[in-house]
Amino acid sequence: MPHRLVLLAILLAILLLGLAAAALGQSATTFTVGTASAARGQKATGAIEVPAGSDAALSIPVAVVNGAKPGAVLALVSGAHGTEYTSIVALEKLIGLLDPAEITGTVIIVPLVNVPSFEHKTPHVNPVDGKSMNRWYPGKMDGTETDRASYMITRQVVERCDHLIDLHGGDLDESLRPYSYWTVTGNAKQDAMSREMVLAFGLDHIIISADRPSDPNASRYLENTASTRGKPSITAEAGHGGTVETDDLNALINGCLNVMRFLKMLPGAPAIIEHPVWIEKVATVASDQTGVFYPLVRRGTYVEQGMKVGYVTDYVGKTIFEARAPAAGVVLYVCAVPSMTKGATIANIGVVTRDPAKTGQSHSGAIR
Repeated sequence: MPHRLVLLAILLAILLLGLAAAALGQSATTFTVGTASAARGQKATGAIEVPAGSDAALSIPVAVVNGAKPGAVLALVSGAHGTEYTSIVALEKLIGLLDPAEITGTVIIVPLVNVPSFEHKTPHVNPVDGKSMNRWYPGKMDGTETDRASYMITRQVVERCDHLIDLHGGDLDESLRPYSYWTVTGNAKQDAMSREMVLAFGLDHIIISADRPSDPNASRYLENTASTRGKPSITAEAGHGGTVETDDLNALINGCLNVMRFLKMLPGAPAIIEHPVWIEKVATVASDQTGVFYPLVRRGTYVEQGMKVGYVTDYVGKTIFEARAPAAGVVLYVCAVPSMTKGATIANIGVVTRDPAKTGQSHSGAIR
């Protein structure tokens, strides 16, 4: 009888170990971000819940597309500025387009970070605390709503992914031509991977960005938060002046899908952009007067140094400032509205380099 009890105990232990292993295996195939939890081969939506602090709580929408096969984890984020509508709509549509059965790996999609900006039609900043939601990473929980949201995104999105794409575009007052950023970190392997990602994304103007903060504890920008943590990542921009145009929308959607092909997350060969325009730095034209702005160039116009790109009048029509290009290059964006204040950006000029291996010193004011 004692031998039978020992044998029964051994069999029971084996059974329990088997059940535990099965449960562990099931857990390993489930990917959770915020309240969105998707089993292998499934798609789920939910929210990253930012708790209240010195100001209101915030619920940031999120989707998890957990592919049928394990692989890389790619994060797609947009809406840090809630009136850059094209990027937000692009990711909303991608949530519906992506089929987990076709995907190897996992995609985290955060289509709208700055919900208050979107709902209140407030450009550039979070109206709750007046902060840009792409300037305060990696965030902190004892700060304002933007700080807390940045912290939660760092922990739940950036630290969970292998690669990140941050989508932006022209805000309500910005007429912007599409372009992307390639961040040079000095890590040759990481930089080579992010370079291939930006070429796969497919926008034909690429800013070489080599002046972003290197301290992961003071990373400032979302994409830089991923890059300083060793994750090859890029930023891409399309859309302008509050519009959602088909060409801009398709550029962002197809760019994300093509990077997924490059990362072997989707079947098929990626289409790599050939001979893009590489931009070594961004020169900002700022107004030294408050008044009414009149542009003389359009987004995408090529200008020479000293060329007049616009002018500002007072409120009775007298010209009080002439804006001239500080360098030759391409107009990446120009102010899209007549309202102009002293110190505000009139235009950003991208200075073209003939050497794509050259590291740039892109002006920090151009970073979205």
